[in-house]
Amino acid sequence: MPVYKAPLRDMKFLLNDVFDYPKHYASLASGENATPDIVDAILSECARFCEEQLSPLYQPGDEEGCTLKDGEVTTPKGYKEAYNQYVMGGWQGLSAPEEFGGQGLPASMGLLKQEMMGTANWSFSMYPGLSMGAMNTIFLHGTDDQKDTYLTPMTEGRWAGTMCLTEPQCGTDLGQVKTKAEPQTDGTYKVTGTKIFISSGDHDLTENIIHIVLARLPNAPKGTRGISLFIVPKFVPTAEVGVGERNAVVCGSLEKKMGIKASATCVMNFDGATGYLIGPENEGLECMFTFMNTARIGTAIQGVGPAELSYQWALDYAKERRSMRALSGKKDPDYVADSLIHHADVRRMLLTQKAIAEGGRAMLYDAARLADHMVEGYSAGDEKKAAKYDDKLGFLTPILKGFLTELGNEAANLGMQVFGGHGYIREHGMEQIARDTRIATLYEGTTGIQALDLLGRKVLLTTKGGAVRDFTARIANFARKHLTDSRLRPFALELLKLTAQWNLLTMRIMFAARKDRDVVSSASYDFLMYSGYVTMAYMWARQAVAATNCLDKGGNESEAFYNTKLATADFYYERLLPRAQAHASSMLSSSKNLMQISADDMAFTG
Repeated sequence: MPVYKAPLRDMKFLLNDVFDYPKHYASLASGENATPDIVDAILSECARFCEEQLSPLYQPGDEEGCTLKDGEVTTPKGYKEAYNQYVMGGWQGLSAPEEFGGQGLPASMGLLKQEMMGTANWSFSMYPGLSMGAMNTIFLHGTDDQKDTYLTPMTEGRWAGTMCLTEPQCGTDLGQVKTKAEPQTDGTYKVTGTKIFISSGDHDLTENIIHIVLARLPNAPKGTRGISLFIVPKFVPTAEVGVGERNAVVCGSLEKKMGIKASATCVMNFDGATGYLIGPENEGLECMFTFMNTARIGTAIQGVGPAELSYQWALDYAKERRSMRALSGKKDPDYVADSLIHHADVRRMLLTQKAIAEGGRAMLYDAARLADHMVEGYSAGDEKKAAKYDDKLGFLTPILKGFLTELGNEAANLGMQVFGGHGYIREHGMEQIARDTRIATLYEGTTGIQALDLLGRKVLLTTKGGAVRDFTARIANFARKHLTDSRLRPFALELLKLTAQWNLLTMRIMFAARKDRDVVSSASYDFLMYSGYVTMAYMWARQAVAATNCLDKGGNESEAFYNTKLATADFYYERLLPRAQAHASSMLSSSKNLMQISADDMAFTG
């Protein structure tokens, strides 16, 4: 059975040489204990847990899946034991506030943990991952009593959390939510309705599950303006914050899915369940965006994770599997054929996976620094600082989620292709990675929804192009610093061209949309993918600069490591970045070629 090895060398290169996390952590109040030695120890211990505990459960969990009996869900064999080890290690509270039993480390430490866990076993990682979003929502919007009741047991991992948005009649369009919340004389609410596609909706890993639920109050305004947010526990907490009576919320069925079968995806029925309002009335969607943005960044990891895992397994296979002779001559003369690794087209697939995994990881780690500042602003009550970094992160969130999950799917399928027919066979694990990864472009908003959020809301409506101008200014300032180094000049020049083009494309779409509103929708996907390729180009240029500096001044890795970084940057710029120009051309295409065929004429059947 294939195994996962945490890419600690690449992670430490990004943390120390590319983004200077030691300096970053030193600037944070929560970073006092995030010293280089402590960070290294945490990474090493988390890697050991993921490699030894989670990775071995990846394929067996897929084979067994979850089971539902009498409204109770049982996770696959070994999951409960692994979760207990997770709790004993204090992993759930790594970045949680100390006042609620957490370790108080920066939020980015949680992302580093989540990346390794998600790559080793995405299905398992979803259980504690959903809890983190619920904890953040309660921390930011809950009352003091709600924080005291829920955050400590959730931080300790004794209780879990979910987000309950989607209903049978509505997915992304939450204005159609029908779940109702009737106020009671004691200040509670009776929540009634059905939610579908609820990840971790029920399981046997924790003693309680805390559902964060969107519902409507009586006489609430129609649409999204009339949605409120509620805490609905599986078991109503006692006054001593213990587990009380069973609430009227139950798993009605488990979804039969293409992948992530060890993750319980539930239909949840609320039948007059006791709930507690969190945040202001009719502002539930605004509060839920805390949860959704957390989840979207987490989902972006499922672009990087499968690219890394599929690459690791495909690389090992390509080194061992022999087929034909290399066109440039025998490479393994003592064998009947050469290893796949010697064939240029196999190298194309492997390097594409490598560039996606390492470029995507850099994108995540860059965004994680913004998240650290945003969380610190919220924690300190500094609304101005929190809003500043929330806006910066908000621009990147749809790019991270949409672009990286699309490329994660590509990388997973390339891994299958390297294996050939064996990639289609279950025992090798490659088809499972592809199945598991497919959901990533769908949940927390499909790629199309992310694209509309980026172009329609973040760029055109909210900032009138300002978000692009601000981000491209950052890229351009970086590029100008490296124009005089002959080794880095090609990267810098290309980035300067792309920043100018990105702003021009934004303006052209803005002007076109004044005459044709469909332009926003028709251009949005290509705009997102173009934005992603340029952002990843920026990250590869930063890695090239860091690798060059380490070669000149010395670093903790070998020369081969740094030269490989430079070679992979070359590959990205020459082989993958040209895709951006196809997206640039397509996004400027008229919406007419999409809309001119009537719905009735889309198909002609007998």
